[in-house]
Amino acid sequence: MDKLWLIIRREYLNKVRNRTFVIMTFVSPLIFIGVILLIGWLTSINSSETRQVTLLDQSASGYGQLFEDNSDFEYQRLDNVELENAIAISESDGNYALIHLTDDDQNKVKATIYSNDSPSTSFINSMEEKLSKKATENNLVEKGVDLQDLEDARVKAKVILQTYSGVVSSKASSWVKIALGGAAGYLLMMFIIIYGNMVMRSVIEEKTNRIVEIIVSSVKPIYLMLGKITGTSLAGITQFAIWVILGFILIMVGSAVFGVEAFQNPANQEMVSQAQNMDEMQLIVNDIMQLPLATMIICFFVYFIGGYFLYAAIYTAIGAAVDSETDTQQFMLPVILPLMLAIYVGFFSVMDNPNGTVAVIFSYIPLTSPIVMLMRIPFGEITWWQLTLSILLLYTSIIFVAYLAAKIYRIGILMYGKKTNWKELYKWLKY
Repeated sequence: MDKLWLIIRREYLNKVRNRTFVIMTFVSPLIFIGVILLIGWLTSINSSETRQVTLLDQSASGYGQLFEDNSDFEYQRLDNVELENAIAISESDGNYALIHLTDDDQNKVKATIYSNDSPSTSFINSMEEKLSKKATENNLVEKGVDLQDLEDARVKAKVILQTYSGVVSSKASSWVKIALGGAAGYLLMMFIIIYGNMVMRSVIEEKTNRIVEIIVSSVKPIYLMLGKITGTSLAGITQFAIWVILGFILIMVGSAVFGVEAFQNPANQEMVSQAQNMDEMQLIVNDIMQLPLATMIICFFVYFIGGYFLYAAIYTAIGAAVDSETDTQQFMLPVILPLMLAIYVGFFSVMDNPNGTVAVIFSYIPLTSPIVMLMRIPFGEITWWQLTLSILLLYTSIIFVAYLAAKIYRIGILMYGKKTNWKELYKWLKY
């Protein structure tokens, strides 16, 4: 065991003292935050741009009056102009689009948009909503309906979400759970891929340099493999912790200096739109406090460690079986596929039905359970025996996979100049 700790210490210090590791540790957050702020700044510039739209209204009811200038669009109205001339004018002026309003055979409004490129979906939806609302009102008036009476009779239902125990939640509670579960699962997947590849490259480098031949003369291959995995994981955790701290600091500084709302994205627009008043914001805070936060934090580290060691053992075996990183491509699909499948199941099955058959089964399978179970936990419908069974299967599989990986590692690190395939790996497992 003393040699194991020496190997762990050696691997850790070699990683954290490496110049590339140090540079990427401190430069990566700068690049990442810089890209986020740049995207936010470009988005703010793009959203502040006012686009010119040509409007040719040839409808009998004067639907063109619905289109008023705003911060997004300014309308250039054409009167007594033929359609061909209107198209030529709009194109020569470089306008965003031309809206042509006419009446169809049933005296209903028909709108045609002419443009070089397809207009945005929001622009089309906004126009359809205006025209449909006005056309509906005109139809009601023709049928003798008083619009004011109709508006006065309109009632907006208020929906309150409440648990059986009496806890009131917000309409955005599902989005909060999706965001937290998705972030945890995606973070774990990225950590496995990044630092699993780091372990694999380290094994290939030592094998290529023939350093491993000297090391295995005094250390058992299983200890060397476990020490390499543990040391690299500790270096990765160190780097990740620095990234989190620096990233938080840089976001705060960048937002204060540039005034860029860097975290706006279409995925959370519904949640943001539902939280426009303080009451709703308070409900969202209550939703977060009602989540099983202690369970989420503990399980994150449990699955984080278990998932990493499971896949790191596989990455180590692959690194020992090949002579160069190029040769690893044939073995990577079975490693990446379960991770991608777990993300897919998480976002399309867990978010829709966290206790569905698909979500439950994949939260037990060791190769997918770290991601899928982390996505299920925020929904708070998991029993203690489900968690226990999932963790037990995960850590039992680590022992089994590490045993198989050690057999491949023991032979592979001393094999040179021969292309390894799946059939060859199967033979090694028999030795």
